[in-house]
Amino acid sequence: MTSDQLKPRRPGDSASETVHVVLPNDANPSGFMLGGSVMHLIDIAGVIASHRHTRSRVVTASVDGVEFLHPVKVGDLLILRSRVTCTFRTSLEVAVEVLSEEALTGTRRLTSRAFLTFVGVDEEGRPTPIPPLLVESVDDTRRAKAARDRRAERLKNRGRLAADDFPL
Repeated sequence: MTSDQLKPRRPGDSASETVHVVLPNDANPSGFMLGGSVMHLIDIAGVIASHRHTRSRVVTASVDGVEFLHPVKVGDLLILRSRVTCTFRTSLEVAVEVLSEEALTGTRRLTSRAFLTFVGVDEEGRPTPIPPLLVESVDDTRRAKAARDRRAERLKNRGRLAADDFPL
């Protein structure tokens, strides 16, 4: 990687917003969007922000704290906002916020939010260094600290997931 590729980037440089209409194939028989469909879109929004920051290949390493706060109906719009919150040597955290918008009224509600970790990888899939995050505001500093705290907790718990912990 060249030094220009590892040049620090601002959180706003990675910001992304996408809009999707909820269609029947995204929903259960009651007409509400499936959680898995929301998670799929969250992952896509996260990878877009990650790619904008790294300008390289990335893979999803983890998803923390997915919350489903309100149901989303067929016909609603889903607005996904994502941005990088913190970077590490080869990984970064992205926050994704999901809003639903009623198509007929325009009423918006926070529907979901999640934190995802992505790892920069080379052509062989090996972790590779990524650009640092240039934190300039108090809000960005707060977000980065919270991301470091989540990462520390995730790393602490990593060894606890053994196959015998999940008998089927």
